Amino acid sequence: MKLISLLTAVVLSVSPVLAEGEHPMTDGTVTKVDAKWNKVTIDHGPLENLDMPAMKMVFVAADPAMLEGLSEGTKVRFVADRMNGKLTVTEIEVQ
Repeated sequence: MKLISLLTAVVLSVSPVLAEGEHPMTDGTVTKVDAKWNKVTIDHGPLENLDMPAMKMVFVAADPAMLEGLSEGTKVRFVADRMNGKLTVTEIEVQ
């Protein structure tokens, strides 16, 4: 019975975060911005929510305005997710 109570407490404490769809931000460095195609290449740390190791990859920006002010070498923190089958930056902050 104690185990069931403990598991219930753990699930209840974690479920609000999962329900909101929040993901931890990842540090990275912009290596290319392609405003024409609404894409940004980021050399980044592990993406926990996507179960991906650190690497350099191309992402679509969820909003073209996210690319404003970004250039090669810009340090960022960002969240990426799969949207419509594409790896997409959904939040980004310049560091």
